Amino acid sequence: METTALINTQDDFLKALLSGNRREGSEIIRQFVENKYSIPELYESVIKNSLYQVGELWEFNKITVADEHVATAVTESLLNELYQQIISGKRTGKKVVVGCAENETHQVGIKMVADIFEMNGWDAYFLGANVPTGELIKYIHQVQPQVVALSVSIYFHIPVLEKMITEIRKEFPELKILVGGQAFKHGGEEIFKKYQDVLYLPDLHSIELFIKKLNENDKN
Repeated sequence: METTALINTQDDFLKALLSGNRREGSEIIRQFVENKYSIPELYESVIKNSLYQVGELWEFNKITVADEHVATAVTESLLNELYQQIISGKRTGKKVVVGCAENETHQVGIKMVADIFEMNGWDAYFLGANVPTGELIKYIHQVQPQVVALSVSIYFHIPVLEKMITEIRKEFPELKILVGGQAFKHGGEEIFKKYQDVLYLPDLHSIELFIKKLNENDKN
């Protein structure tokens, strides 16, 4: 899609979210996919960018909390419409646990991460928002995933995320952990460089490349 057309699509989708117009949002997504663009492109270029703009509008008091909640609810409902196109028939046998840091209530971004894993044949266990560290650790013991992915949208929650990482590391010293989210637009990714096998991945494209690399390594 040409840059101008993509920007127009983003603008139209943002307007649909802010007006709570699920029907219009669904039509925009349908047309985007029918134009042969992939689900990851849709997520990264349209949905993620629009939600980041919603977050910034709320941060600067240009929209209300209610507006932000409506936009989030509409987006989650639209993601559910794509379920049949997301689930891959080819399974790898690998598992990932995905969720938000403690106190973090914005779960749409990490839901899209879960979908990217599912599209690449992984079983994604989506824990949603505000995952208590102790419960997360118990669940990791139960599921035994190859990867854990954690999201944080509010910059001031990054120290909470780091505390979670240190607790997970005590129990699982070699587990691969991915971190990301809108919070890192303000910095903070350098905090996690000191932890082995903890990777900051800035977007869904880098996450998909990470998954494909792991899948390829298992074939060789």
